[in-house]
Amino acid sequence: MKIAISSDHGGNILRKEIVNLLNELGMDYQDFGPHTDDSVDYPDYAKPVADKVANGEFDRGILICGTGIGMSIAANKVKGIRCALVHDVFSAKATRGHNNSNILAMGERVVGPGLAREIAKTWLTEEFEGGRHQTRVQKVSDLEN
Repeated sequence: MKIAISSDHGGNILRKEIVNLLNELGMDYQDFGPHTDDSVDYPDYAKPVADKVANGEFDRGILICGTGIGMSIAANKVKGIRCALVHDVFSAKATRGHNNSNILAMGERVVGPGLAREIAKTWLTEEFEGGRHQTRVQKVSDLEN
């Protein structure tokens, strides 16, 4: 699995923590930054990740900002993206199993590093259940047309 990861300035610390997790798990990833603590605009960092997941260059993406809200809104503007804003392990499991989310968004000001690692690990390892959920995911995709 190939992962694209990015944040804005409000998610830099947590992004680095999740990059450490990706290294520990031996996952293939690309960190799209930012590589500065200067204030940046979250849509500028959400779009490249969302585009690359949508076009199949990456299997999944992880986006982090202060709350996760801005990143998730921006990512979900890209056709083919199902970005889920998640701040608990149960939701991470459910959004992969039921919604086949392909981008995870989290907020550094909302979750601490330990919980964020659990969320990301759960989300990365959970499989889509398909079945009745596939019909629903298709209906969501149909809304993009």
